[in-house]
Amino acid sequence: MNTMKKYFGSQSSPSQNTYMRNMSVKKMFVFSNAAMLILVAIFMSCAAQARELPEFSALVEKYGSAVVNISTTQKIKHPKSRMFPHQIPKQIPEGPFGDLFRHFFDNPNGPGGGGGGGGGDGEPEYFDAKSLGSGFIISKDGYVITNHHVIKDATEIIVRLVDRRELEAKVIGSDERSDIALLKLDAHDLPVVSIGDSSKIKVGEWVLAIGSPFGFDHSVTAGIVSAKGRSLPGGNYVPFIQTDVAINPGNSGGPLFDLDGKVVGINSQIYSRTGGFMGLSFAIPVDMAMQVVDQLKTSGHVARGWLGVLIQDVTRELAESFGMDKPRGALVAKVMPDSPAEKAGFKVGDVVIRFNGKDIIRSSGLPPLVGVSPVGKKVKVEILRKGKTKVLRVKLGELPEDDTKVANSGHPTTDDSRLNLLVMDLTDEQRTKLEIKEGGVLVSRIKAGPARKAGVRRGDVILMINNVDIKGVKHFKQVVEGLTAGKSVPLLVQRRGGPVFLALKVQDK
Repeated sequence: MNTMKKYFGSQSSPSQNTYMRNMSVKKMFVFSNAAMLILVAIFMSCAAQARELPEFSALVEKYGSAVVNISTTQKIKHPKSRMFPHQIPKQIPEGPFGDLFRHFFDNPNGPGGGGGGGGGDGEPEYFDAKSLGSGFIISKDGYVITNHHVIKDATEIIVRLVDRRELEAKVIGSDERSDIALLKLDAHDLPVVSIGDSSKIKVGEWVLAIGSPFGFDHSVTAGIVSAKGRSLPGGNYVPFIQTDVAINPGNSGGPLFDLDGKVVGINSQIYSRTGGFMGLSFAIPVDMAMQVVDQLKTSGHVARGWLGVLIQDVTRELAESFGMDKPRGALVAKVMPDSPAEKAGFKVGDVVIRFNGKDIIRSSGLPPLVGVSPVGKKVKVEILRKGKTKVLRVKLGELPEDDTKVANSGHPTTDDSRLNLLVMDLTDEQRTKLEIKEGGVLVSRIKAGPARKAGVRRGDVILMINNVDIKGVKHFKQVVEGLTAGKSVPLLVQRRGGPVFLALKVQDK
C-alpha cells in the first residue's frame, strides 16, 4: 500500500511541485512573448501605413504662395425694385458651378446689395455683382491662369496674393470652349508653380487642390484621381480629369497638384445636386491648358482643328447592326457641307476607330484629339465602312466660332404599317431650315411598334436605313419592305440638335 502511494499517491512530491511551477512559468513566458510579437507587428503595420500616406505640408509650403484669390465685378442689369433692393438678379453670370456666391446678395449691405441708379419704376437698375475664384501664377513677370467663367463679363478683376497684396489684372485672352483664361499682373519676382505632365498621371494617384472655396483663401484639400478623359455636357473639347478632391464655389481656376508638387490640372467643375461638393470634381488637364495659354499669349484667341462631322456613340445594338464585334469608335451621323471631312471622302455611317494613330474607344475621345491638332495638318483617319476598314487622309480646317446646328416640322402623306408610322416628303422650305439638300422623309405620326421602340420620334427626318440613303417616301417604303425580320439595322434620323443613329429591329415580314 505504501508502495502504491509512493508511485500513485494523491499528494505530489516536492520535486513534482517544482516541475509544475517551472512549466507554468515557461508557459507564461511563451504567452507574453507571443503577445509582445503581436503588438509589435500591429505597431509596425500601423507605422508602415502611416508612412504610405502622403505628406502635403512641404508641397503647400513651397507652392502655396503661387496660388491667388481672384475677385471680379460685373455690372448686372435687372428691373428696379424699391421694396427688395437686395434681390438676386435673374441674369447673374453663371459658371459651371452655377451662380457663384448667391448668398452675397442676401445682405442689403453686402457686395451685391448696392447698386447703381435707375430711373423711374420699370427702368433698369445696375448692380455690382461680386464673384470669387482662384488662379495660379505661371511666370515671375505676372502671368496668371484661371477659368474663363471666373472672369467672364468682368468689369474689374482684382488678384490677391498670399502676402495680402491686391493687384488689378488685365485679360490677355479667354477661351470659352476650354474654360481657360490668361491674366497679366504688373509685377515682378512673383512666386510661381511648376507645370507637370497630365498625360502621366494615373487613376488612383493622390492629388491636392489649393483655392478659395467660399472666399476662404488658400484652403487645401486632397483626394485621388477617380478617372481620366471624362466628357461633360458643353465640354466636347476637354478630356476632364475626375477626382474626389473637395471642390466648392471659389475653387474654380485653382491648381491641381500631384505629389511631386507639379500642376497637372485646373479645377473647373463639379457635379452636384445641391450646389456643393458631392465627391465628383473635374479638372482641365494642364497639357491642354498650356496649349491654350500659348495661343492666348501669342494671338489672343485659340485656333482648333476642325474635321466637320457630327458624331455619336456606338451602342451595343448599333454595333450589332454594323456587324461590329463590340461597341467602339465615333459614329458619323452627319458630314458638314464643304468641310474637311467631306473633301476627304467621309460618309454618313462611317465609324472612326483611329485618329492620327490613337484609338477612339468612345465618341467623346474624338473631339479633343481633333481640337488640339494644328490647323492645316494632314492626318490619317481609320474608319469602318460597311464592315470593312478604310484609311482616309484629311487636311484639318479651323473650327468655326459657331459650330452648332439645328432642325424640324411637317404634315403626313404616306404611311408604313410595318413600322407603324406616317411619313412625308420634305418641302424646299423644310430642307433649307434643316440643312438637308436631298432625300429623307419626315415622320409626322408614330404609334407603338418597331420604330418607336428604336427611339424614332414625331418630327424626325429619316435619312438612312440599313446604310441606304432614303430618296423619298416611295423609296422609303421599298427599303422598309426589304428589311430582314429579327435583324438590327442602323437607322439615321435628323432631329433637333442634329443627326442621330438608332438601332431598328423589325420583327414581322
